[in-house]
Amino acid sequence: MNTFVRVAIIDDHPLFREGLVQYLTSAGGIEIVGEGAIAADALRIAQQFTPDVMLLDICLPGNGIDATSAIAYTCPNVRIVMLTASENEQNVVLALQAGARGYILKGSDGSEVVQVVRAIAQGHSHVAPHLAARLLTIMPNPTESVFIDNPHDLTCREAEIFELVARGMSNKGIAKAFNCAERTVKHHMTNIMQKLHVRNRVEVALKFQPKTFRAPVR
Repeated sequence: MNTFVRVAIIDDHPLFREGLVQYLTSAGGIEIVGEGAIAADALRIAQQFTPDVMLLDICLPGNGIDATSAIAYTCPNVRIVMLTASENEQNVVLALQAGARGYILKGSDGSEVVQVVRAIAQGHSHVAPHLAARLLTIMPNPTESVFIDNPHDLTCREAEIFELVARGMSNKGIAKAFNCAERTVKHHMTNIMQKLHVRNRVEVALKFQPKTFRAPVR
């Protein structure tokens, strides 16, 4: 049984791409099934080889975000990780909305890239922590409560936690606010993500709509 993670790399800098191929291959358990330099290559390789994970730069000829959207639509089993030099928060938002499962920077250690590739292949998601934190801080500051008719069917406590996550509060901070154990908050977060059909707390925050959100009545 083949247990290798099948990876494709799309980047228009040949030396960077070559070095990444060598590092991933030497890490063990990873097979490189395709390489490309432009957005059209990404879609072709996704359709032809269906890699488990595709590492894709945003700043590609043809637009990496557009390639991500096309692949997410036509090849949903291909999990895309943006591997880019861009730390622009808007690019993170656009990448996640387009269907990317991860967002990491080219300055990351090779071991971190390997770890992320393996985690994404197992169905997890990942955003570089400092980018996730910055993204939460630029979210609109909700001054009203959560959503009309509670369409996601959150409980009262889940709705309260949802709002605090959108404010950028950590699980530890939420636990302190509610005088409960942090593991209790994590349990609520798991339920919230399942009900919102999202993969991480960044996407939870992106779901928040302050003008239409009203917490359910206890």
